[in-house]
Parts: sequence; structure tokens; C-alpha cells
Amino acid sequence: MEKTYSVVFYSKTVVEPVKKLKDFLKSKIEWYNSCNSEAHITICEFTIDETQIDPVKQKLSKISNTFTPFEVSLDHFNSFPNAGAFFIGVNEDSKNNLVPIMKKIHKTLKSLKLKKSDNPHMSIGRRLTPENLKIASELFTTIDLKFECNEIVLRELEPHKQFFVIDTFPFGSNPEQEFVQGSLF
Repeated sequence: MEKTYSVVFYSKTVVEPVKKLKDFLKSKIEWYNSCNSEAHITICEFTIDETQIDPVKQKLSKISNTFTPFEVSLDHFNSFPNAGAFFIGVNEDSKNNLVPIMKKIHKTLKSLKLKKSDNPHMSIGRRLTPENLKIASELFTTIDLKFECNEIVLRELEPHKQFFVIDTFPFGSNPEQEFVQGSLF
């Protein structure tokens, strides 16, 4: 059976503060897309037969072992007006750490048909009307959240259209060895 999966940066430390923001927005504009989604930064999404997930997990485990933990700082709100998305943005240092990891994961999973994200952000709301985007931008003006980015998470989409975590892949701080042609003599 085909299932939809996503690979994300995820930290329990930001789930509750972001949930409060989403709940507050929901109290002002009622239900909206992603109002019940736990805080995360999407790396990619794909749909495959569930029998094919183990090789994906093996690839994610191997690549995660090469990454070193770092702090992510979420320090501003912004939007993608054309998509109706309102989100928390990362600072420049965090972006410089996240983007290369995202690209390596995209490359590692290139055999899959990926919906890729290469602009790290944490969504508050998606597919908001222009009016609701304006409300969100007036409600939320300053933010300062941080979390230790020390793993990537694989999530599965359930029939009720919510993702749930099915596996985590901790960063192993073991950079890949560059192959160097040596000389024996």
C-alpha cells in the first residue's frame, strides 16, 4: 500500500510554544491548514509503497551519522503570500547549517519522487486567505525560539491527514571521509 512520508527537523522543545501560537491564531480565525500539525522544519516529502521504507530508513541512518548537532535559532515571522503560508524563519547562521543538510538528504533520496523544501522555515499556517495572513502578521511580531538540531525524523501521513513520527535518526558527528588516492611508496 502506498503511503506518504516526510523527513523533517523536529524538536520536542519547540512543539509546545509553537502549538500555543497556532492555537491563538485558531482562536482568531477558526480552523486552518496545519493548525494541528506539530512544529517541524520540512526537508522533503514522498509517496512510496510501505514495503520500500526500510531502504529509505537505512539511507537516512547512514547520512544522519555524518551530521554534527548545532543550535537552530528561529527569530522572525514571515510569509509566502502566494502560498498563503505564515511561518517562523530561521536566522542566517541556522540557515547556513540547515540548507547543506537538506541538500544532502535530497541527494541521498534522489531515486524517490521528492517534494523538496530548500528554504528552512517552521509553518504556523498554510493556505491562509490574504485576510488571515494579515491577521497572523498583526498577531505575531516577535519570536525567539531555539532548539538543538541533533536528529532528523521520518514521519508517516495517517488517514486523518496528520503526520506522526515513525523513526528518528540521530546525528553521529562522523563526517564522511573524503577518498584520497594514496601512494604506497
